Amino acid sequence: MNIRVFLLFIILGFSQKQLVLAQDNLQLADTLLISGDTIIMLGDSIIIKQKVKPVYWEKGGNFNLSIQQVSLSNWNAGGVSNMAFNTGLVMFANYKKDRVIWDTKLTANFGYNRISERRFKTRKTNDNFIFITKYGRELTSVWYLSTQIDARTQMLAGYRYFRPPGAEEDARNRISDLLAPAYIQSSTGLNYRKEYDNKDKISLIASPFTGRFTVVMDDSLSNAGAFGVIPGEMVRAEAGISFGSTTDIQILENIRWRADMNLFSNFEKLGNFVVNFNSVVSMKVNRFITTRIETVLIYDESVFIQQEQGPPRQAIQLQNMINFGIGIDF
Repeated sequence: MNIRVFLLFIILGFSQKQLVLAQDNLQLADTLLISGDTIIMLGDSIIIKQKVKPVYWEKGGNFNLSIQQVSLSNWNAGGVSNMAFNTGLVMFANYKKDRVIWDTKLTANFGYNRISERRFKTRKTNDNFIFITKYGRELTSVWYLSTQIDARTQMLAGYRYFRPPGAEEDARNRISDLLAPAYIQSSTGLNYRKEYDNKDKISLIASPFTGRFTVVMDDSLSNAGAFGVIPGEMVRAEAGISFGSTTDIQILENIRWRADMNLFSNFEKLGNFVVNFNSVVSMKVNRFITTRIETVLIYDESVFIQQEQGPPRQAIQLQNMINFGIGIDF
């Protein structure tokens, strides 16, 4: 409450007689305006109507953490001691004023497991960093002309573990790292955006003008021509079309589904799409305990995956995780 309104309220309550005299002497009107607030005096009653400030920003996020630990000593049934850790952070900031929208979302996930009886005890199981921001101007109530930037990478080095023929211990090769690769995509097109009363949101954007950049900042990976870059080059630029979607809906009372999909096709190879799909199903047990089913699907014909047998080849990358642990919305 405005401080002047508060002081006036105290003065009015201190002496009704003085209030009447003040009204007679100053000839106050029945309605006063103080700093945008409205004060209405009806006899002995005072009604204060505060000015409602418009809200243009919607901000929030979610943090989740799950830990699993198994310790064995003289355990006759067999097995090894191990520990698994997985955490994720999602933050968003959405702006809407008049005919302008600006939606921004940051997602970061990391996880590892540690098994005592192996050469490389600690190994990464989850690592991604995704930043998406979209600016648009309203054409109709649900259609916007929008520009979107989609940036994706990882935070730590990634390795492929294998056992060479005749060896007694595992070996590893570094196959990725921070900004190796990183994918940056800029697109402009029509955006269908629908919000519902229960905070469900659906957004679709189709862009005939899209630029996609594959970045490999590691010298050894760049020299090897990893992720489709020309050997020795650190950036590969492509032009094409893209389609993106964002879904955030409440399936049941305690079950929410959030998903992002991005498709890109180079003009030189129309019809061959790069696919990025991320899905999270959150099931709340109570305010702090949640179960999350996370699925990540990636397909990029420029990326060749080393197989257990035979040469590297194009393949669908699939990651699926079920986590039970702490989840905090903010």
